[in-house]
Amino acid sequence: MALFADLNIVNTSDTDRKRLQSLIENAAHLGYSTVAINHVAEFQGKKLEIAKPIAVTELYPSPPIVQRITSPHTRSYDIVAVLPKTEKLFHVACMTLDIDLICINVIEKQPFHFRRPSVNGAIERGIYFELAYSPAIKDSTMRRYTISNALSLMQICKGKNIIMSSAAERPLELRGPYDIANLGLLFGLTEGDAKAALSTNCRAALLHGETRKTALGVIYTVKKASATEEKDEGTPLSKRAKTKSD
Repeated sequence: MALFADLNIVNTSDTDRKRLQSLIENAAHLGYSTVAINHVAEFQGKKLEIAKPIAVTELYPSPPIVQRITSPHTRSYDIVAVLPKTEKLFHVACMTLDIDLICINVIEKQPFHFRRPSVNGAIERGIYFELAYSPAIKDSTMRRYTISNALSLMQICKGKNIIMSSAAERPLELRGPYDIANLGLLFGLTEGDAKAALSTNCRAALLHGETRKTALGVIYTVKKASATEEKDEGTPLSKRAKTKSD
């Protein structure tokens, strides 16, 4: 059985906890086993302030089944996402930023073309592209933009490293995972890629976030060849077979 995830539940107000709890509980009833709460940080001027994320313990006395088990350091974000609005920022996000998700703007016409080197660079780095579906529910114009921008991205990424999430602000904006998988077909995804965009790709993005926070280095091991293997390495295959038969 697939485990579905919605990695964009919007937190519009730090004071309205009941609304956020209702969103999370509704997502659980729809079949999502994992959700991520989206805290938006606006870059205005030179001063940057990133608010403290809401701890799971502040929403529930004990973690509900829809919440991912996190480390004790609840002040750390599990996922870091960016929404680049220019081609230059999109390229930087794909190639250099230490992030987990790149959000695709779906509420207006894409102001730049997706470039293959940038998209492939992000895929190679394990970064995923997020498509939000709730704008397509709210407005017919945004629905056209959502489908158009998604199809433009699919022409380059071929369905790889895609995540579909709700960006829901109210319970009525949530849809079940199988309904969204069908919507993925309109975005240019295959049936398998659409299902992965709600399940395995989401888990991979979560793992990427864990690695980003904890990895200190990479160890690469190579098996050392024996003396006989090293000798055979420089011997032609025909002679090597003859020598072994002797």
